[in-house]
Amino acid sequence: MSQAAAVALGAIAGGTVFLGLPIARMHGLPKSVQGFLNAFATGILVFLLWDILTHATGPVEAAVSQGQRGPFTAMAVIFAVGIGAGLLGLVYFNRSIFGHLRHGTAAPNPRSLTLAIATGLGLHNLSEGLAIGESAHVGAIAFTGVLAVGFALHNITEGFGIAAPLTTDPNKASWSFLALAGLIGGGPTFLGTWIGYLASSTYFSIAFLAVAAGALLYVLNELFHLGRRVSTPTTFAWGLLMGFLVAYATDLFLTIVSGA
Repeated sequence: MSQAAAVALGAIAGGTVFLGLPIARMHGLPKSVQGFLNAFATGILVFLLWDILTHATGPVEAAVSQGQRGPFTAMAVIFAVGIGAGLLGLVYFNRSIFGHLRHGTAAPNPRSLTLAIATGLGLHNLSEGLAIGESAHVGAIAFTGVLAVGFALHNITEGFGIAAPLTTDPNKASWSFLALAGLIGGGPTFLGTWIGYLASSTYFSIAFLAVAAGALLYVLNELFHLGRRVSTPTTFAWGLLMGFLVAYATDLFLTIVSGA
């Protein structure tokens, strides 16, 4: 498969993030519906955090089991630094942009939360793009197509996760803001495919995944806080469960067709 074709598949896979973004334009929803939508988005991100950590720690554990001390040490350090960079980077970035850190019961700013989610998912999608590019480079055309389709389906749910906090914003988000959020969240799939086609590196993959995991830790803390404000415990639990299961179902689909 040519590099241009591979990059085009990466662009399609990342572009489906935009399909979930229009939910942000839905305003005037009952508070219970807002709460459920945000809980649903939280469930999606909880699954993605688990999925990211599983993929990031896999090579580290493999190095341990094979007695590769040098690679293990390097990957473990990269993982730890990446987690810290993703988590603390967003903390200090939001403090510098939006002032002092939030205290008490004040709600997180929906727009800053949306951009934080998009950043975390963008780093995750960069690693997905690497997988598409690497498989295309070695000539696994069928597998490359399966990956692109699976990631495209997955990214629709990620787009919803990006947009859901904006349903609680009293000011309707502009299409230009949604386009920016979509580009941050989905664009790295395109970039990752291009990089993955040219070169593959386990260390780079772990770094991107670790930073994404750290960012999602920050985001989930904010979403759980928001959930306590706009949801009842029952509504939040059902939304969390449904979001997790939907994200899990799309991942299972990718796993099944990849093994076919």
